[in-house]
Amino acid sequence: MIATTIDIINVADAAEELGDMILHSEQARNYQECYRKLYTVETVKHKIDAFSRLKDHYEDVQRFGRYHPDYKKIMLETRTAKREMDMDEHVAAFRRAETDLQQLLDDISLLVARSVSEQVKVPGAGSVFSSGCGSCGTGGSCGCSA
Repeated sequence: MIATTIDIINVADAAEELGDMILHSEQARNYQECYRKLYTVETVKHKIDAFSRLKDHYEDVQRFGRYHPDYKKIMLETRTAKREMDMDEHVAAFRRAETDLQQLLDDISLLVARSVSEQVKVPGAGSVFSSGCGSCGTGGSCGCSA
């Protein structure tokens, strides 16, 4: 099938409309709000900055491994800072919002792909967290090992 210029314009318009719908979805608004809080709430900003500094130092220590004189100290401080950052309610909310938005995008990708063909491989459909065969997202109907 040969697409005409009008068909291409219609597809581009539909894609732009879909993008606008995604941007105005509850998941996207929640993600944007949670992201904004990460960098405006002082306590969260402090935890993220502290972890980032320790992470940089951790990467320097990793070059030498356990033979570095500060290895144990840096490993413990890095894990502690990460745990403290991860346990923050704003960080946890951001991660949930990020997962929800990713799920929405995965679902849309699957719907678009299935409208073309059942054999189209879909990013995210073969992930560990979704059901399916792990290779193509068709649940084994394609003949790969499920």
